[in-house]
Formats: sequence, C-alpha cells, structure tokens
Amino acid sequence: MRWDVALPALVLLAFVLVALFPSLVTGADPQRCDLARSLDGPAPGHPLGFSVFGCDYLAETVYASRTSLTIAALSVSGTVLVALLLGSVAGFYGGWVDTVVSRFTDVWTAVPLLLGAIVVLSALRVRGVGTVALVLVVFGWPAMVRLQRASVQEAAAHDYVVAARALGARPSRVLVRHVLPNALRPLLSYASAYAGLVIGIEATLTYVGVGLQQPVLSWGQLLLQAQNRLSQAPHLIVPALALVLVVSSLVLLAQGLRRAADPLEG
Repeated sequence: MRWDVALPALVLLAFVLVALFPSLVTGADPQRCDLARSLDGPAPGHPLGFSVFGCDYLAETVYASRTSLTIAALSVSGTVLVALLLGSVAGFYGGWVDTVVSRFTDVWTAVPLLLGAIVVLSALRVRGVGTVALVLVVFGWPAMVRLQRASVQEAAAHDYVVAARALGARPSRVLVRHVLPNALRPLLSYASAYAGLVIGIEATLTYVGVGLQQPVLSWGQLLLQAQNRLSQAPHLIVPALALVLVVSSLVLLAQGLRRAADPLEG
C-alpha cells in the first residue's frame, strides 16, 4: 500500500477506534465535573487537565470526537447517496433528465454551504447530531452530483459499455454492472476530503453558536468554551489540534487515493 494512503488512513483509524472505544485511552466520565478544579492543568490521572467546568479534558475530547466523526459520517454518506442517484442518472441517461438535474444543481449551488447552514440552523430551537448532519447534506450535495455526473459520462463512453448497449443489455444493468464500478473512484476520493470539510464546518457552526447544543459534546463545543481562556489554560487547545490532525489526514487521504487511481499523478 502507498505510504500517502496508509499513513493518513492509520491516523483516521486510530481516531475512529478511540471514538468507538473511549476506554482505550481514558476511564474518566466526561459528565463527572468538579468546579473546584476548573481550568486546572495536567495532573496524575488527568493528563490533559480539566475543562472550564472542571471536567476531565481528555475524556471530553475523546467523547467529543465521537460526535464530530458521527456527523461527518452521516453527512458524507447522505451526500454520496444523493450524488449516486442524481449524478449517475443525469450522466448516464442524458437528455431532459440531465437538463433538469443540471439546472437544479446550478441553482442550488448559488447557496453557499456555510451560509445556508447558518440560516437554517439559527431558525431551529433544537439542534442535535441528526439535524446538523441533515442540514449539511441539504446544502452540500451539488459538488458531488456534478463530479459523479462527469465521471459517469466518461465511463459510459468506453468501448465495452457501448458494446454492452449494442448487445441489448438493459440500461439499468449497464449502469450498475459496467459504468458505476469505474465511476466511483473520483467520488470516493472527493468524499474523503469533503468529510474533513464537514468536520471543520460543524466546529465552525458550533463555535459561532448555531451548531450543536449542550449537553452534546463536540470539538466545536469545547473550542467555544475555551475561546477566552487559552492564555490562562493553554491545554484547552487540544481539541483544535485533534481537529486539525483529522481534517489534514482526510485531505491527505483524498490526495493519496486520487494519485493511486491515476498513475500519471503518482
């Protein structure tokens, strides 16, 4: 396996394992807090010190990673499904179907992802993990649909696809068996980078006060609490470092997958 794929993949795997099994790195309860220890630095049994509310900061950071990664997984999965449906149909069948999908995509692209999410979420009273993920899907699908449409059009022009059509194979069978397997690589590569974007956007939304609400823990929520206290308690920067590491790994993984799929780039 290429190192530019293996290294970021290992980093991401480590974060996923920690998010799924927090006991691997901490046995503390993030809900068990002591205000008397507010902003205390690292201590025996508490390697990252304590939060603003006197909670174990390692435990909070670990459990917050679960929330941030879950939103990324839900958002990317939903966006990929929309892209597979609309982009594949538009690129393969063409004609009026392609025209309708393309024009609707062009119109929806005019709404920036971050701005649209801020407007919608600020109007909602309850903002949980599912709500934030759904809003990010609603405003984030156009780029993937365009990419999938172009990939399907390119794959559909190959000789073996033309031959399958000439032999009388059903269009749906040609699309599923011959076109999609060769049109998925660009989409999956982009999805990796998009997951990093989603994590950053979720943190931004929460940081500005329109994202996740307490008691839900996320990296954005921890950064919101720490915004005016970093000079007093430098250890509160840890969630930001974790966020940067995960986002960077996702972007590097996307680049590695793209280079692996295209030998000319590698």
